[in-house]
Amino acid sequence: MRTPQYDISIFTGRRKELGQKIKGSVYIIAANPEYYRNNDVHHPYRQDSNMFYFTGFEEPNSILVFRPGRTPEAIMFVQEKDVSQETWTGFRYGPEGVKKNYAVDEAFKISQFEQELPKLLKDVDQVYYTMFINRELDAKVMKIVEQSAWARSRTNKGNISIVDPRVVTGELRIRKSKYEADMQRRACEISAEAHIEVMKATKPGINERALHGVFLRAIMERGCAREGYGTIVATGNGATTLHYVFNDQTCRAGEMLLVDAGGEFNYFGGDITRTYPVSGKFNPTQKRVYQKILDLQKKLVAAVRPGQTRDLLQKEAVSGLTDIMIDEKLLMGRKEELIEKREFAKFYPHGVGHWLGMDVHDAGLTDINGEPRLLEPGFVLTIEPGLYVPHDAPGVPDDLRGLGIRIEDDILVTETGYENLTVKCPKEISELESLIGQ
Repeated sequence: MRTPQYDISIFTGRRKELGQKIKGSVYIIAANPEYYRNNDVHHPYRQDSNMFYFTGFEEPNSILVFRPGRTPEAIMFVQEKDVSQETWTGFRYGPEGVKKNYAVDEAFKISQFEQELPKLLKDVDQVYYTMFINRELDAKVMKIVEQSAWARSRTNKGNISIVDPRVVTGELRIRKSKYEADMQRRACEISAEAHIEVMKATKPGINERALHGVFLRAIMERGCAREGYGTIVATGNGATTLHYVFNDQTCRAGEMLLVDAGGEFNYFGGDITRTYPVSGKFNPTQKRVYQKILDLQKKLVAAVRPGQTRDLLQKEAVSGLTDIMIDEKLLMGRKEELIEKREFAKFYPHGVGHWLGMDVHDAGLTDINGEPRLLEPGFVLTIEPGLYVPHDAPGVPDDLRGLGIRIEDDILVTETGYENLTVKCPKEISELESLIGQ
């Protein structure tokens, strides 16, 4: 018999907060679908972030119907107990186990969803539901909502609207509680320690895939269930591809290696990027350019505080990187014109960072009423300026060809400023040179 892996009061507390925002409505949230890898083998399963956030339940084929202020309020539909099936795929809670262990008011078999949902939508004007994740479920929900709306129209009670819940749930998830900040902090600490292990294993002749394996082993030894996203291990020109996925090239002396990787601890993820020489020593060009980007990255991190905006940080990143591009003869002309024409995007095409939490690009609005959102205590964001010069870029200095550098840290906004959650991951030149290949 398995027991819940987390304190269930965390999830009931989150539902209480949600209920205050959507009282009188119903929120239908489903587990992530399972996907086949090949034949009867599935891809590794990871629960939908919102489903986990509000229930702590990790089984597939499950749905929460949350009706704040009504009785019953929290209803789960789950896989039924099936001993023969559990022999193959493992323990299932079943409706009774879910009701007993997950603090819900009622529970049914997933096969009863279409039968029970119309009763749960009685006298409801608004349903929160995310479309286009599970098309099969979309069809069922839409059919039931339409039938319920038709029945209501006969009694002049009005229509039922379907509302995207992501704004509401994002506003809850963007503000990390103390518990959530602790989970995020641990994910970042583990990720930093794993990056150090990769640095130590880096040497000419090793394959990117082997270094990826070093990272995986390091995070799992320390308690992570999985990566927070697909790891990037990119040597040489591969580092100029932002989301490089192959991880199959041999690392060569003289090249730089970019590693963008983070572990997921209790559903919260780290996201760190470090770039350093395969041989363990920066050559003069690498050292010069790297130091410029590092100085800018540290300046951007230091600017994080309540009341700051990601928009202003982006402008500062673009300004600083454009200076570097001009200095390194990647761009020529007046700085203001180069920025206005977005010439910098040839070598820096992405943003300065993103929200971080249960998803690597986490929930939460970036603008409020058309204005850049002010940072608040409890927000977590990445700061990641970079410079990418493809080997075939026209008209660039030869010593910069194939050079990709990104430096990324995870920053928690505090009452008085910021906390760098990934500070334990080395990024100074002297620190890196003392670790690589050791």
